[in-house]
Amino acid sequence: MDYKKYSDYMHSIDQTIIDKAKKIKLLILDVDGVMTDGGIILSDTNSESKKFFAQDGHGIMIIRELGIEVAIISGRYSKAVEYRGKDLGFETIIQNSRDKLGDYENTFSKKYDLTDVCFVGDDVVDINLLKSVGLSITVPNANYNNLMEYSDWMTPRKGGSGAVRDVCDLIYLAKNKK
Repeated sequence: MDYKKYSDYMHSIDQTIIDKAKKIKLLILDVDGVMTDGGIILSDTNSESKKFFAQDGHGIMIIRELGIEVAIISGRYSKAVEYRGKDLGFETIIQNSRDKLGDYENTFSKKYDLTDVCFVGDDVVDINLLKSVGLSITVPNANYNNLMEYSDWMTPRKGGSGAVRDVCDLIYLAKNKK
């Protein structure tokens, strides 16, 4: 995607999405398929690796500077996620989640109203949280074909290829739009 098309796209987003993005105080991300392309690399010694997109990390740093808390709620456990999350300053990293909405409620419900939360997911296990938050986002490579039914917006780029940066840019541009 060239920068001009990307810039034009980001500036043509529906005003209702911009209004929702302005309210965000907490960004929660799924990992496999959102922060990564969903691939898992296993070595012959059974160690696991994941590939993360550097521009996504920079986007996280930018919105953290706006005072937005960032968290991970993932259905799998991976040491690579722990390392990457800590490196980017994620305040909360929940792995092996079997109930993402329940984990949100147990961890954040006293601190944030759901309308202040953005969640990015890509699979059927994400639907309950997507339906509950103020801004629900999915990715073009979502595993569940009808996930857009439960999402306010779909990123222009795939998970692991700039989708998280798209979300961060959306929130940043919304909060800085005059």
